[in-house]
Amino acid sequence: MTLATVLAQLATAVLALHLLGLAALVGPQRLVGAPRRVRANLRRVAPTLAVLVVVLAVNGVVRDVGVELSWLIGVNITAAIHALEGGFVARLQTFASPPLTAFFSAVYVFGYAFLLTFPVVAYLTCEDARPLRTLLVAYAVNYALGLVCYVVFISYGPRNVTPEAVRSLLYANWPQAQLLTGRVNRNTNVFPSLHVSLSVTVAFVAARYREALPRWRPIAAALAGTIAASTMYLGIHWATDVVAGAALAAVAVAVCGGLLAVNSSRRLFRG
Repeated sequence: MTLATVLAQLATAVLALHLLGLAALVGPQRLVGAPRRVRANLRRVAPTLAVLVVVLAVNGVVRDVGVELSWLIGVNITAAIHALEGGFVARLQTFASPPLTAFFSAVYVFGYAFLLTFPVVAYLTCEDARPLRTLLVAYAVNYALGLVCYVVFISYGPRNVTPEAVRSLLYANWPQAQLLTGRVNRNTNVFPSLHVSLSVTVAFVAARYREALPRWRPIAAALAGTIAASTMYLGIHWATDVVAGAALAAVAVAVCGGLLAVNSSRRLFRG
């Protein structure tokens, strides 16, 4: 199976989830006038979106040399995390079963992609551009701070440190996932978990702007929590990575709130 095939499967599944989410969470009434609001919101958040694109581009470039740079200036905290947690992830995997592994694998890949992209689409249909702008800025802060952490901290995941005790359940269940994760992940980049930080960020923004999409808030929270659990169950992250990821999300949303408040009159954040 090729990367193109895997991406097609991912796109098909996420598109189906988007259509279901738009129908159930946004609703036909709001969708009727959506084109006008979408165009208006795109104009309002265009500078913010440009900042996110630049951050992602820099992230992609630096990621390729980040591992070498990290070994030069970074601190290896793998042993400290392992000493702190011991066999927590290994004990968690004692509950593993084929149905549970299939579920968490699907949540980790498809649920995560849906969680990050759906609110962008849904918030485009709102009259108020603040939820979308907040989310985009928070994404940018997550990636920027996450990149700094990956350079400063060297950390291997539990499946790499104790392969005799922790199984790589994602790849065992769906080997094709390596075609995706290999493009964006490095074995030393696990602290903090960006899967968790971005997911929790979505949940925080959904809670802050719950009036914009009332039915989205509990779903975002449930998905974020399940994704966090999946990263440990699948042997990808330590519990420490998960806690650090949640903390990073809180910092990103707080920074975003401060930026929006201080710079509300500037073009980047003007609605």
